[in-house]
Amino acid sequence: MTNSQRIKHILKSGQPGETLTIQGWVRTKRSAKKFTFIEVNDGSSMNGLQVIASEDIPGYETHMERVSTGASVQITGTLAESPGKGQSVELQASDIEVFGESDGETYPLQKKRHSFEFLRTIGHLRSRTNTLGAVFRVRNACAIAIHEFFWKRDFLWMHTPILTASDCEGAGEMFTVTRFNLDSIPQSESGKADYSQDFFGRPAYLTVSGQLEAEIMSMAFSNVYTFGPTFRAENSNTARHLAEFWMVEPEMAFCNLEGNMDLAEAFLKHVFSYVMENCADDMAFFNQRIEKTVLETAENIIDNDFERVTYTDAIALLERAIKNSDKTFEFPVEWGIDLQSEHERYLAEELFKKPVIVTDYPAEIKAFYMRLNDDNKTVAAMDVLAPRIGEIIGGAQREERLDVLERRITEAGLPKEDYWWYLDLRRYGTVPHAGFGLGFERLVQFMTGMSNIRDVIPFPRTPDNLDF
Repeated sequence: MTNSQRIKHILKSGQPGETLTIQGWVRTKRSAKKFTFIEVNDGSSMNGLQVIASEDIPGYETHMERVSTGASVQITGTLAESPGKGQSVELQASDIEVFGESDGETYPLQKKRHSFEFLRTIGHLRSRTNTLGAVFRVRNACAIAIHEFFWKRDFLWMHTPILTASDCEGAGEMFTVTRFNLDSIPQSESGKADYSQDFFGRPAYLTVSGQLEAEIMSMAFSNVYTFGPTFRAENSNTARHLAEFWMVEPEMAFCNLEGNMDLAEAFLKHVFSYVMENCADDMAFFNQRIEKTVLETAENIIDNDFERVTYTDAIALLERAIKNSDKTFEFPVEWGIDLQSEHERYLAEELFKKPVIVTDYPAEIKAFYMRLNDDNKTVAAMDVLAPRIGEIIGGAQREERLDVLERRITEAGLPKEDYWWYLDLRRYGTVPHAGFGLGFERLVQFMTGMSNIRDVIPFPRTPDNLDF
């Protein structure tokens, strides 16, 4: 492996007179009489490095015939001051090697703006564009920031199973996993699939959440978090839904709803601060080209204390907005509804103009594992609402009381025998505990201003789409 240098470091601190080697892909090529100007990008930064190749290079003409847009190259040379705008140095080439040629006429990424819809059809190449390159650098920085945040707070990172027998959400929108040949599935006497003959001897699914397993581990390690892929078989062909996505789910023993809110707020502030510090050029690009409020939104997250209101107060504020102004909502507002995106965005964008944490939702619209409040009508749940996107984090204090949890499982219509181990946690050393979940792609989408969630994951999985 050649000891090449990354272009982002050269652009930041490279000095005239340094001799070095770069490796990357040709973005543009422009020929003059005795020189050729080549822009090379290696994915490490928004900007490429301009290379000046002169006819003095051995095999110059042969090399220039092979160098075209999309080709992969290794170039050795000496840095010199750049007279052009945008970068302080350029590379005066002394040796060029072409690893892989590219037909400049048929290369799909021509020097023009391509639609994101078109770029999704070339998922094997779209990461070479400015926008998708910036997205995936920010995505990477978000992941690093998440691990750093929890590492500094002594959380244990745990790997939750991809295969599961339980439906954490009780939604039923799960992908079934089987080793059966679908053309000849064994059937029981009732005519249904006989899963006793399947690999696990019972129905198996791709997980929708690692939360329940995180609760198990928190009962031994106090503070844990998951960060991995989850799956929903929800037939939603929208700009906000994926069938395969990544979730971040911390779980804290000896923690109540207040501590949960504090952690969620500190978490978002840390991730945004890290990205703003380490991906400044990429974030400036999004602010200029994608969504003009990207930097303002990041500053809003970092600089403001999040507003905190109960669900009941939030409903009252929405009803007051309808009564006292011309504000209208597509979905009706009354106590007991599940807040819609338009309601959430009104609270965060128009009313408070900063992130809002809504707490204590009606028990009937929340999952069985959320702690029932003393009023027996609401649960200790929380949603973090952010301007421009609505809900970004959902969480709750968990129900630690055995009798209440058993009743809630029955009311949800779930078989208690499937949750025997979950109930055991309440029998043997139960403690108040809480946690939340954050959709990683929703976070990246929110941070970058990208309008479609399919453009913040390298290979989106959506209805009728399993390419690449």
